[in-house]
Amino acid sequence: MGVQRWRSLLDLRISEISAQPLAKLDLEILTALRLAFYQLGWLSRIPARAAIHESVELVKRARKRSAAPFVNAVLRRYASVLSVSAESAPEIRRDSLEALAAGSAHPSWLVERWAQAYGLEAALAICRHDQSIPVTAIRLRDRDAEVRLREEGIDLVPGALLASARLVRHGDITRTSTFREGLCVIQDEASQLVAALVGKGTRILDCCAAPGGKTRALSDYNPRAGITAVELHPQRARLLRKLLSPPQSAEETEASDEIRTHTINVISADARQLPFTVKFDRVLVDVPCSGTGTLSRNPEIKWRLQPADLSDLQGRQQAILRAALAQVAAGGRVVYSTCSLEREENEDVVESVLQQDSSFRRVDCEVELQGLRQQEKLTWDGTPSLVHGPYLRTLPGVHPCDGFFAAILEKL
Repeated sequence: MGVQRWRSLLDLRISEISAQPLAKLDLEILTALRLAFYQLGWLSRIPARAAIHESVELVKRARKRSAAPFVNAVLRRYASVLSVSAESAPEIRRDSLEALAAGSAHPSWLVERWAQAYGLEAALAICRHDQSIPVTAIRLRDRDAEVRLREEGIDLVPGALLASARLVRHGDITRTSTFREGLCVIQDEASQLVAALVGKGTRILDCCAAPGGKTRALSDYNPRAGITAVELHPQRARLLRKLLSPPQSAEETEASDEIRTHTINVISADARQLPFTVKFDRVLVDVPCSGTGTLSRNPEIKWRLQPADLSDLQGRQQAILRAALAQVAAGGRVVYSTCSLEREENEDVVESVLQQDSSFRRVDCEVELQGLRQQEKLTWDGTPSLVHGPYLRTLPGVHPCDGFFAAILEKL
């Protein structure tokens, strides 16, 4: 993860030491160098000799034995430089957009977009957040879950946004019986908030359900509702059914009586061509997106994503939203959401689809957030800071969560 976060800066350091241009290095060799440079320059508990030895061995095992002396020489040269002047994670500066992009190891085109959309200070906050190890947020699904987690050695503090959220300060939650029994789930607070905005319904559709975090939240918020979860890929749909299946043993059933999920129907289908004749009063459209609001958790995205990808994603997102609107009953609502910071995937999708369908109106997200606050579900004081126009907008680093967008659309 560290290599992925700082890849461009690592490549710069390698190019300064290596006699060979990076473009001429085989990927296996470059990867081994990146790993070792990160260990040598950023980590303190790994001896230099171990980092060098392991990367040289990686090159050999990749059948690049002839390159082993070259890798060894480059790494020893870098280690000798570090012995004179220790490396460390750089201070992320805002002197210019170029300096911000270079110092924070982000593609320039992304940083320029964020500065233009949200301002330089927000872009700086986003970049700093992306380069940090994210906190683990959980959602409590049972009133006894917190007590049990503390008994199992997990140190928790209250969430920043939601009453049902906790932040893990210490301990591995995945090793606890509380987690294995499904009494709590790992879920970012912004993701939890999007699910809460869907509200109450009796017939609910989740159009792009996998991996299932929001589906399970919808079920918890609406224990008597019939929920249909749609997933494109059959294998992921099978995994989703397993995840959402109710507890089997009598002991588990008694312990989890309030969070049963037996009303969830998982189907494999294309969300652009939904196969339903019934109408739903609540629909969640959490579309596939670029994921630029989650770079602290998924740093590889920033090196893979290209500007042209946004228009391709937008076309699919518009098609999914149009299909979802056709499934809504009169007076019903659709929540359209992404974990993207890019306007093309957010406001532009909603506004272009609404131009073609006048039977829906936007619902002001701030009003809905205030309602959640009155119900004591939302604990965040600065409700206006969570919205941009009529939409929900969280920014990583500005808000204590991932970057999410949501729009609420109501059928007239």
